[in-house]
Order: sequence, then C-alpha cells, then structure tokens
Amino acid sequence: MIHYDPHRWLDHFFDYKGSLVREITGRVLLCSFWAIGVVYFHLYIMPVGIPSIIHTLVGVALGLLLVFRTNASYDRFWEGRKLWGGIVNETRNLTRSSEAFLHSHPKIRKELGLWTIAFSYGVMHTLRDKKSLGPVESKLNNDEVQKALNSNHPALYAAKKMSLILQEAKLNGFISEFSQSSMDQNIQLLVDYLGGCERIHRTPLPFAYVVHLRRALVIYCFTLPFALVDLFDWKWATVLDTLFLSYVYFGIEEIGVEIEDPFGEDENDLPLEDICMSISKNTQDMISA
Repeated sequence: MIHYDPHRWLDHFFDYKGSLVREITGRVLLCSFWAIGVVYFHLYIMPVGIPSIIHTLVGVALGLLLVFRTNASYDRFWEGRKLWGGIVNETRNLTRSSEAFLHSHPKIRKELGLWTIAFSYGVMHTLRDKKSLGPVESKLNNDEVQKALNSNHPALYAAKKMSLILQEAKLNGFISEFSQSSMDQNIQLLVDYLGGCERIHRTPLPFAYVVHLRRALVIYCFTLPFALVDLFDWKWATVLDTLFLSYVYFGIEEIGVEIEDPFGEDENDLPLEDICMSISKNTQDMISA
C-alpha cells in the first residue's frame, strides 16, 4: 500500500507508481491510434461520422456500471481491512489473556505467542497462494514447522497447535477450564476472520457482469471517434478527446480490478506485511515482559 497525504493532492498529480497508468497504457494507446485512423479516413477518404446521441445515452449507462464495479470492489477492500483488524485485535486479546493466566509458565506462554505470530503470517501467505509461517519459523520446533508447511493449510495447522497448547496447559493444571475456553474463543474468532478473508479471495465478482462491462467499455471507446469527429472544426481534436475519455474509463475499471482482491502484493493492496509485523512486535513485547 502507498502511504500519502490526502491534503496535498498536487504532490501526487504526476505520480506514476500506484496510478495504474502502466496497466492501461496499451488499451489507451490502441484507442488513440484507432482514433487517428478514423480521423484520417474521415478527412481524406469519406465521412464516417455518426450522431453522438447514442454515445451520450450509452455513456450514462456505462458510468453507472463502472460506479457499481468500483463500489463492489471497494466494499471487498474495506471488508478485508476490517477482517485483518479483527485478526490484530484477537491476537492481542489472546496474548493478553496468556499473560494473565500463564504468567507463571513463560515457556508455554512463549510457545503460544510464537504460534500466534505464525498464524498471522500463515494467513497472509495462504491468501497469496503460498505456504509459509514467516520469520518465526526459525524459533519454532523444526518438525512442527515442517508438518505445518506440508499440510494443506499452514494457518489452520497453527490454529490447531494453539488450541493443543491450551489443552495441554489445562491438563497439567496450569489454567482452569474456564480460562482455556475463554482463550480458545479468541482462536475460534481468528479462524472465522481467516474464513472471511478466504471468502473474498476465492470469490471474484460474477463473470457475466465483468464480461458485459468490458465488452461495453471496449465497444464504447473504439466507436467514440465516429461520434466525435463531426463535433470539432479541427478534426484532430477527436484523437485528444478519445485519449482522455479512454484513459478515464479504462482507469476506473482497472481500479476495480486492482482492489477487488486486496490481499496480494500490488501497490494498492492492503499492507499485510506491516500488519503481520505489528502483530509480531506486539506479541513478542508481551511474551518477553
């Protein structure tokens, strides 16, 4: 994620990084070169202008489709951020509870804390279709780490390991059944938040909607020069208008694509590395106190 000051918008007017210019440049230039060909044909071969009323009406509908597209994508982005906020809160609650209930057993408290950190990194890598428990792998039992990485779902393995640690602590009389149940509830919520993130990651927007929008967008932008060419005394202004409008329309659609699955490593995705690092620091501060 790119951090910026929203009050200083002129500072970002010429920014390239994160602006999605790279992603849409090919489409925009293709539209522009097509517009050059249309204008040349109109001027030197035969008139090809069409009434602009059709594009005016279709442009309204296309604008509504794009608004829905970006709203749906931003809802997914914000929902993902709320789910990760829940993961942060529950890891803090779990670590805080272990500090209170297992204060006299630092070894168990440390192991639970390390697996809590491993869970957060496991969730991040799972959402990126990878398998890793992050930098705490070197601090955990190597056999357990290998079992986690060889499992179908390392994050779930970490959650299971956390519950087993609590179960063992209860059997040894280190914590009461009520304390175990209370702390295991935090683990259950962590798994629930993981499921919510996977729901977003594995469920894209409906295929029919995306295909229809893109077809309409391509047809609109590539027929736009025909509707504009008769509106200007200087016909080559059609190329500039096509360039500008295609940049706006393709850019809006690409923003929706960029934030639809906010758990990746794109410049506009959620800062999961920073969140996991924050969880790691907070947890290690508590278990080392």
